[in-house]
Amino acid sequence: MRLILGSGSPRRLELLATLGVVPDAVLPPDINEDPGKGELPRPYCIRLAREKALAVQAGADDLVLCADTTVALGRRILGKPRDAGEAAEFLIKLGGRRHQVITAVALRLGDRLWQKDSVSQVKFKRLSDVELNAYLAGGEWQGKAGAYGIQGAAGAFIPWISGSYTGIMGLPVAETASLLAAAGYPVWRDA
Repeated sequence: MRLILGSGSPRRLELLATLGVVPDAVLPPDINEDPGKGELPRPYCIRLAREKALAVQAGADDLVLCADTTVALGRRILGKPRDAGEAAEFLIKLGGRRHQVITAVALRLGDRLWQKDSVSQVKFKRLSDVELNAYLAGGEWQGKAGAYGIQGAAGAFIPWISGSYTGIMGLPVAETASLLAAAGYPVWRDA
């Protein structure tokens, strides 16, 4: 049984490695990630993970693992910022407030599809102009939902979380291990 990771995220590869899982191939799908009109964050995230899993070309006996991480401020989806200006807007909106980080995981084997999701609460501190400008200049906001990654410099801006740290990073390992085991994939073999 081959495992294909449908993601170009180095963090997801690292998190899989903590389970002793090394994918046989890495094939990030190219799908439209725009939310539908009025689409809420959790259903949006679940839909994207499923669509990614279905978009990866794989053989009938190949397992395809995909995930999507979404930052939600209330009903608003904060995706990957287009530029530093939008990243600043996101970070200012998150400042001093709690928000949700949702990561949905989808695993496909032939016509079967398993899914789980993780919803975590995150409190973000208000950033000073110096902190905001230094963070933006560092470029870590690029390609990250909500303009931050908890495992990088932005970890200093997060005084409190409730939920899955690995889910906030982009792949909840408990849920992922459970899905892989359900599909008959040997987890922990090389950990």
